[in-house]
Amino acid sequence: MRLASPVSSLGYRLSVFDRLASTNDEAMRLAFAGDEGRHWIIAREQSGGRGRHQRHWVSPRGNLYASLLLIDPAPIALAPQLGFVAGLSLFEALHPLLNHDPALGIKWPNDLVIKGAKLAGILLEASRLSDGRLACVLGFGVNCTSHPEDLLYAASDLSALGLACGAEDVLEALSLYVLRWLDIWAKGEGFPQIRSAWLAHAAGLGGPIRVSVGSEMLNGIFRSIDLQGRLVMALAQGERSIEAGDVFLPGHQARADQASMSG
Repeated sequence: MRLASPVSSLGYRLSVFDRLASTNDEAMRLAFAGDEGRHWIIAREQSGGRGRHQRHWVSPRGNLYASLLLIDPAPIALAPQLGFVAGLSLFEALHPLLNHDPALGIKWPNDLVIKGAKLAGILLEASRLSDGRLACVLGFGVNCTSHPEDLLYAASDLSALGLACGAEDVLEALSLYVLRWLDIWAKGEGFPQIRSAWLAHAAGLGGPIRVSVGSEMLNGIFRSIDLQGRLVMALAQGERSIEAGDVFLPGHQARADQASMSG
């Protein structure tokens, strides 16, 4: 495993573990132990990987499980924007490896999908340290050689798509694009540019989507994301901005129905 040369030259560090419960947990543990950040944590296997809402993330060997620890990257109110920085960085890392396949897209708020199937996920976590600084962890899970079969929606992996690139290739490219987009983001000042680039690759933009928000299942049109990163959805009653929810694209409808019926 290695970082791109320009990344290492700027003081970013890399720690690789054979097995961890969670790379995000290890990164946060290091933050509370005094780590100064700019630190990539990699595990070849995770025993307790998770996605949003503490959902279990299957983490067998062969895939990429990576977390980047950043200390005080921005004021806490702007920290959620890092999820869009992460999504855009991962898209740009994978797109060339996928021969610029137009079917690759970013699904709000934190997945990459190809032909409607989940290829990667992102988990952003933050915590205030005892000295008042903010520890942010950008977690990435990329299906390189395998994918789970028991999700509410279809999934895929790079190998199933006929690609021989592995976790090492993805990490090297990802580390470079994260560096690039963090620089453009500029601690929040460049979010309008991040938003514009993110929307250019957004899966389902302008089309019908279903969004699960708590006990509600909303049907409408995906209009945009606003300057706070909220999904803007056109409903029969008018537009609605959504801060958090699970998005189902048209290809996911059957499994979305099954999920809503199973509770």
